[in-house]
Amino acid sequence: MMGWEGALIAAAGLWAGAINTVVGSGTLVTFPVLVALGYPPVTATTSNAIGLVPGSITGAYGYRHELAGQRSRVLGYAVASFFGAIGGTVLLLSLPQDAFEVVVPWLVGISVVLVALQPLAAKRLRTRDAEDRSGPLLFFLIFLVGVYGGYFTAAQGIMLVGVMGLLLADSLQTLNAFKNTLTAVVNVVAGAIYAFVAPISWPVVGILAASSTVGGLLGAKVGRKLPPNVLRGTVVVIGVAAVVRLLV
Repeated sequence: MMGWEGALIAAAGLWAGAINTVVGSGTLVTFPVLVALGYPPVTATTSNAIGLVPGSITGAYGYRHELAGQRSRVLGYAVASFFGAIGGTVLLLSLPQDAFEVVVPWLVGISVVLVALQPLAAKRLRTRDAEDRSGPLLFFLIFLVGVYGGYFTAAQGIMLVGVMGLLLADSLQTLNAFKNTLTAVVNVVAGAIYAFVAPISWPVVGILAASSTVGGLLGAKVGRKLPPNVLRGTVVVIGVAAVVRLLV
């Protein structure tokens, strides 16, 4: 690995850690960078998943105050995310790499659309009544997002906010705290499995782990003061570039 490549990966990890905490979809920054540097898509995904684990944890820790008194709900949702993550990693490791390379551009494209449409989800949260419609459906959807996150981590946070926003009456900040915790669960589970059975670039993991840790802390501290449209627009641009890069 060249010095400039390590610096580029570190910058991507820092930005991804911050974006994951504030908006979600940081993988849309790191994944295309790794692919552009020549890493195979599966190796890029697994190395990225492990490398972003520390950033996910620090981001969740930074939002701990929003989860005061929510212990039982967090544990229940985390169980659904835990088993979903296992299912997603099994899919990634069972399907041939060719299948992954075919599916990934579509997953990235869907993720980009979800990022672009997030303001509509936020508006829905502000305008609906206070009815709480949680139940088996919510747990099932969280499980499915966990499967997606275990297979390909990009925009799982956006998916979680969208799903919970339609079925829960909590504030957007509380939902964001749930999102950070559940994505941390998925990333830890997937990363632990990948570390033993999947192709990994450990230098990439080390760089991403260090930089995303700092990014997660910065995102939790100052992210809510940053213009969300700037972050969202950056993610969309990078995501579209990733789709083009993967399809060419």
